[in-house]
Amino acid sequence: MAKAKTVYSCTECGGQSSKWQGQCPSCMAWNTLVESIAETSSASRFAPLAAASTIQKLQEVEAAETPRKATGIAEFDRVLGGGLVPGGVVLIGGDPGIGKSTLLLQTLCYLGNKSKTLYISGEESAQQIAMRAKRLGLDASSLDLLAEINLEKIVATLQTHKPDVAVIDSIQTVYSEALQSAPGSVAQVRECSAQLTRAAKQLGISVILVGHVTKEGSLAGPRVLEHIVDTVLYFEGDPNSSFRLIRAFKNRFGAINELGVFAMTEKGLREVSNPSALFLSHHAEEVAGSCITVTQEGTRPLLVEVQALVDEAHSPNPKRLCVGLEQNRLAMLLAVLHRHAGVACFDQDVFVNAVGGVKISEPAVDLAVLLSIVSSLKNKALNNKLIVFGEVGLAGEVRPVQRGQERLKEAAKLGFTHAIVPKANAPKQPIKGMQVFGVDRLEQALNKVREL
Repeated sequence: MAKAKTVYSCTECGGQSSKWQGQCPSCMAWNTLVESIAETSSASRFAPLAAASTIQKLQEVEAAETPRKATGIAEFDRVLGGGLVPGGVVLIGGDPGIGKSTLLLQTLCYLGNKSKTLYISGEESAQQIAMRAKRLGLDASSLDLLAEINLEKIVATLQTHKPDVAVIDSIQTVYSEALQSAPGSVAQVRECSAQLTRAAKQLGISVILVGHVTKEGSLAGPRVLEHIVDTVLYFEGDPNSSFRLIRAFKNRFGAINELGVFAMTEKGLREVSNPSALFLSHHAEEVAGSCITVTQEGTRPLLVEVQALVDEAHSPNPKRLCVGLEQNRLAMLLAVLHRHAGVACFDQDVFVNAVGGVKISEPAVDLAVLLSIVSSLKNKALNNKLIVFGEVGLAGEVRPVQRGQERLKEAAKLGFTHAIVPKANAPKQPIKGMQVFGVDRLEQALNKVREL
């Protein structure tokens, strides 16, 4: 028997190389080439040309709003943009054991009462899924189940059964007989996801694909997998905490960067209606180094406590450590604090943490980070009814942020009475129960904190 020819495929772009290299020659990504078996094409080089497709005028296409199917879980609907879209394909990834299968099983059991649902499992047996449903106390009487990993059989089942919603758990376990490579390989994941997406569009089925993640936290398989699907969701959470977060990184039918918050309980995932309470510590008295800020997650304002600890360094190189915030931005903010406010931390270890395991990427927390650092350095607590937000530039100016009014209203609703914000974000009409101070410079913010 002749030895099968092998090629090296890139997990990022899908490009192929005849030999292994440290860098992909197509997309220049490092350490992404993996060995796979070269696929033989049975198509003739001289096959007849296909018939031309029909061209339409854009103005003749009816732009009708597609009705959505609510999942019954409000936080899940928020991240999806209002619910599942017929023919839409959703890819959800996360660490093992974080609750992906639990969430989807709860969703299908709710939808099964009014829609035709199908759960296709490639990792667990039917008995295991039945035991989980029983443990969670779910009504699975209307849920159809299929334990299968063969792509051709799955597509045939979708064509004959025609469910409204189908879950594939997981895409890395599905394989096609047309390819010789093993399940989970670049070629298999790319081909299986493309075929399932095509079937979903043709049959009008809402398909949810479960994806594995690598140790770096990105979705396993080729990067093209994220381009094929309509929506990409990431399931996040601290293993030591019961809280779980779902973020939307791509959504053709809704806003991106939406956040859904859940709590893992014995009866499955429970949605959290007031997530701001999760990320605020309830201190018995005011403590130094703590500052409350308002971050924007999609359309939702979220109150988060930023904690800082400044301590004398005992090594030639002081430590700069961030948890939940960007590491490089901390070094830049410390330089701005020294240059424009005269507060030096070059001989101090600086540690900054976003409480609750939340990850903040927007620069609107700059001012809160600096005030918490100064509070810890001077050992003077800030007012526990004070909220702070604003971007700080290299020139020491405080820049406005998006949705400033919504942030202030959310803080006022939770009982905060004072706010230090960029002057451009100061409301024209007073907010009941809240005193807002607008500042242009970092020095003005520090002076205002001393007055409060």
